[in-house]
Amino acid sequence: MNILNATKKMISSFACEEDGAQIVEYGLIIAAVSLALIGALSALAGADFTTFTGNVGTWLTTGKAP
Repeated sequence: MNILNATKKMISSFACEEDGAQIVEYGLIIAAVSLALIGALSALAGADFTTFTGNVGTWLTTGKAP
């Protein structure tokens, strides 16, 4: 019976642990805010935003500012 109780306790403590879920939630919040920011900047800047993102991509891949 001791092994059964220990196994039950281990499973219940594993089911109650929420540390991993919090990390996933923070990641989803960051993704949602990033998408909202990209949408807002895209709407505000129009075609200039496409040029801006292209320049940033060039800078990140080559290390040289366009």
